[in-house]
Amino acid sequence: MSPSAPQPLPGVEAALSYIEPTGEKPYSLEYEPPPGRRRSTAVHREHMVTIRDVRPIASSLSLEREGFQLVTAATSVGDFQDEEAIQKRYYAEAVSLLEKLTGSARVFVFDHTIRRRIPGATDRTHGIPRQPVPRVHNDYTVNSGRQRVLDLLGEHASALLRGRFSVVNVWRPIRGPIQDAPLAIADAQSVDRVDLVATDLLYPDRTGEIYYVKFNPSHRWFYASAMGTHEVMLIKCFDSAEDGRARFTPHSAFIDPTTPAGAPPRESIELRTLVFYE
Repeated sequence: MSPSAPQPLPGVEAALSYIEPTGEKPYSLEYEPPPGRRRSTAVHREHMVTIRDVRPIASSLSLEREGFQLVTAATSVGDFQDEEAIQKRYYAEAVSLLEKLTGSARVFVFDHTIRRRIPGATDRTHGIPRQPVPRVHNDYTVNSGRQRVLDLLGEHASALLRGRFSVVNVWRPIRGPIQDAPLAIADAQSVDRVDLVATDLLYPDRTGEIYYVKFNPSHRWFYASAMGTHEVMLIKCFDSAEDGRARFTPHSAFIDPTTPAGAPPRESIELRTLVFYE
């Protein structure tokens, strides 16, 4: 049973922050802005939406159809402050998981981010851990998905780009169960291409591009309640195929109004991977 069809699923009413189009391509500085320059020209506004708990239908989810999938995948890494363990053991576990689930010919993990929420803190501020992203977005665009392969894989990129590939985010709580600032994911089938707004991410040494997302009441939103450290959410952020399968899967952290007082702040890790197919 797919979340694409109406389901009597439990859920919450919560606010998600969508971009308001301004007529110009927005940008966001991914570093402390110099005096007199705005950190971002993107204007966001909150909309109340229903976010359904996907657990009753989790077994029906597909990266190819909805663009996300909840799976049980225990890890041997117990200390996510151990950078060596993450890059050697955790990366290898993610590669094995994605090869098994997708049937891919090659999986390449190219980076990871650990997020530890500090209420009221601003992301990309000196000395502050990376914060959950409270805006509806998709990590890659038509342009930046391809560019990531070119940037990372050098002389092998041209051959790999002749085949199909995708960018998959492997998202896991590192302290659970997650109750604070959980992750909302949109069913990719409910998102129209015109809802996606290309936005420049400006770094000191390069320019990236993501999609922010315009509000559309047709969007279908889901989350997995009380995710534990033994679970991962796979999110397809890009697919080079244009044959009707999921290509872009918007997502956002959100404030769950049912979160109990005193719930520990969210801690999570996300791996970004390139998945190549035959």
